[in-house]
Amino acid sequence: MSDDRTPTTPPADRPVPLSSTTPPTLRRPSAPPRHPTDQRRPNLLAGRISRGGDGPCYGLVTDDGREYALHGPGMGTFATGVTVLVTVGPADPTASCGPGTPVGIVTISLVR
Repeated sequence: MSDDRTPTTPPADRPVPLSSTTPPTLRRPSAPPRHPTDQRRPNLLAGRISRGGDGPCYGLVTDDGREYALHGPGMGTFATGVTVLVTVGPADPTASCGPGTPVGIVTISLVR
């Protein structure tokens, strides 16, 4: 005979429910978002080195085909064709690093 004051436990072959409420049903969007949902940092570039060497000038081409003229003394040696992630800042007005949008390198690292 069962006592009403003792809690009942489900049989071992049934999972215990995580919640007693039903989760809400999400509606299908009526249109695509008006603004990008993944905000990209404007000072972060990723691409392939198109003009490598030991610096201070490098060339970078992003996946969308934009070309940048990177300038950063003491940033290291980067071979042509390697993929890098670059945090950029204002360009040095005295540096001339070739074709592309001139930018200064804050940090640069290889993508493996």
